[in-house]
Amino acid sequence: MDCHFLFRSKMTNFVAQYQFLKDMKGFNTLVAFLMVIYCCKGQNQQSGIKEGTEVAPTFSPFGEKIDAMGALDTAEMTKTYARLEQGDTLRTKFTAVVTDVCRAKGCWMKLQLQDGGETMVRFKDYGFFMPRDIAGREVIVNGLAFVAEMGVEDQRHYAKDGGKSAAEISKIARPKKIFGFEADGVLLKQ
Repeated sequence: MDCHFLFRSKMTNFVAQYQFLKDMKGFNTLVAFLMVIYCCKGQNQQSGIKEGTEVAPTFSPFGEKIDAMGALDTAEMTKTYARLEQGDTLRTKFTAVVTDVCRAKGCWMKLQLQDGGETMVRFKDYGFFMPRDIAGREVIVNGLAFVAEMGVEDQRHYAKDGGKSAAEISKIARPKKIFGFEADGVLLKQ
């Protein structure tokens, strides 16, 4: 057998393979380039927010993980409290505006109800606290709503934590019916 024939055969095969790989490299480069352009074009279309489109609010979570879905508004929650009697407890979630917060450490807050009343919110097992500067901000609370009677000493304690004057605190003389809430999770609207 001729040695040159085998060498030439292998050489021709090598050149053909080299040419094929060279052609594929160009093709692969072209495909990669087109994919990059296609992907970038899609990103530009998705990132633009159309004018007039409402953006979902963002929330800072506290306590257990909850979502905003299914939360009652203040009017519905006021009606719910009106149906409760002392000793009743109801698991619920609602949205309201913060009227007051414990200035000592954020261990309670008061939320505005529709009729001018308030609900006193404490946090389950003191497992979390709220920022002390959130009066006027909207929150969503999840947990147990109840109606109870708050004694004079407790009222005075919360009045002191709320920054009330000594004169205002001394006027507290009778127990009062309160709308209470034990929150296991809170969302603070940004």
